[in-house]
Amino acid sequence: MKTKPSSGADSLSAQLKGLLPELEALYQDVHAHPELSMQETRTAKLAAERLQAAGYTVTTGIGNTGVVGVLKNGDGPTVMLRADMDALPVKEATGVPYASQVTATDSEGKTVPVMHACGHDMHVTWLAGATQLLAQTRSDWHGTVMAVFQPAEETAAGAQAMIDDGLFKRFPKPDVVLGQHVMVGPAGMLGGRSGPITSAADSFQIRLFGRGAHGSMPQASIDPVVMAASVVLRLQTIVSRELAASEAAVVTIGALQAGTKENVIPDEAIIKLNVRTFDEGVRKRVLGAIERIVNAEAAASGAPRAPEITSLDRYPLATNDPTTTQRVVEAFRRHFPTDRIRTTGPASASEDFGSFGAEWGVPSVFWFVGGTDPGEYAKALAANRLNDIPTNHNPRFLPVLHPTLEVGVKALVVASRAWLAA
Repeated sequence: MKTKPSSGADSLSAQLKGLLPELEALYQDVHAHPELSMQETRTAKLAAERLQAAGYTVTTGIGNTGVVGVLKNGDGPTVMLRADMDALPVKEATGVPYASQVTATDSEGKTVPVMHACGHDMHVTWLAGATQLLAQTRSDWHGTVMAVFQPAEETAAGAQAMIDDGLFKRFPKPDVVLGQHVMVGPAGMLGGRSGPITSAADSFQIRLFGRGAHGSMPQASIDPVVMAASVVLRLQTIVSRELAASEAAVVTIGALQAGTKENVIPDEAIIKLNVRTFDEGVRKRVLGAIERIVNAEAAASGAPRAPEITSLDRYPLATNDPTTTQRVVEAFRRHFPTDRIRTTGPASASEDFGSFGAEWGVPSVFWFVGGTDPGEYAKALAANRLNDIPTNHNPRFLPVLHPTLEVGVKALVVASRAWLAA
């Protein structure tokens, strides 16, 4: 049954209404000026300035570009709210007036286009709006709000960088860590679940060694191209033949690089792959199978050297504490129409958000906010063409501004007040 929002929700909507023009401008500004991971100096400055103007005690430069704002308002729990700030090396194709034209130098020294193709510009705006609303309504709650603007989520480096830079020693330990992410789904919808919410992710580079030769004399070579092709095909059998149907995993080969000329057999080949899992036991079996297959194929080819398997990055499994999740869901149901709150399955996307709660030893909750035009989503659903909607990391990914902006700000405030109620 659909229920109406509470009077408290009406009050929150009224309080937010006056902030919307400046938040819309902030969003479009951040969207037009994206910054790569660990380069978020402009975005961090904007976040710090807004926190300071709202009365927060602000610390910058944590884990390179991270920002933390703390607002103490009497005795009570401490709630940590997190937003990520970094963008992606993607050429924007949305066509909006505030589309990014930015290029930047990446960590390998290459000039690349930059775009907020994953919605972190929306995340920054949500947290900026929520912290301002909480500051303006201090008579309604007691406790401490800790706002964390995190760098480098896209490289799985930012959360750990802030932790390694003393986050746990320099700031109060929260009673709960809260975060959210804009995703494909009808704008205004809130989705989540208890238990695993985003997958663990492991990325690797595999370097295979062969022996080069002229293309006309393959007998003189140990061909790393053939070796790599065999590895790629065999890796596809891990999920289909080594895991039960009830077990979930994804093994994706994202790059296969070998040679420079059609008549030259090269000395080596490079494979880059990504693994997603929702269970630590499954993860260990998949990673073990990858190592076994790579080494066995190299041995079968007579490779002169054992392959090199190098870890590129790792995202931990993000798990929502059941009791804490229920508390958030109940707060949402009191403030939003119940038909806007949905239980989802775990997402195969990955996040380093989980590092804060897991390493701090406190419960955390992470949820999704729909950002797709509801009419377009309904049309795609009816036509069984949901895959046509641009997803996160697509050059055409662009959440509709309203009501995505309002719902995300309200969700952070409502969830915070579930602990900070007066």
